[in-house]
Amino acid sequence: MSDQHIDPAGNTQQFRAFAQRREQEAKVPPKKSPIVPIIAVVVAVVIVGVVAFLLLQ
Repeated sequence: MSDQHIDPAGNTQQFRAFAQRREQEAKVPPKKSPIVPIIAVVVAVVIVGVVAFLLLQ
């Protein structure tokens, strides 16, 4: 084996960079898709339209 092997877990600077990166990722709120509410509104309008059509016949 080589005597030049460096354990990355022993590198404090790399660990701090990793920990800071994880903290920054945790602070970013997940992006919400605007498509889901739009689809829900379209479905609701279609249902109301169908019910109104059936009631007015």
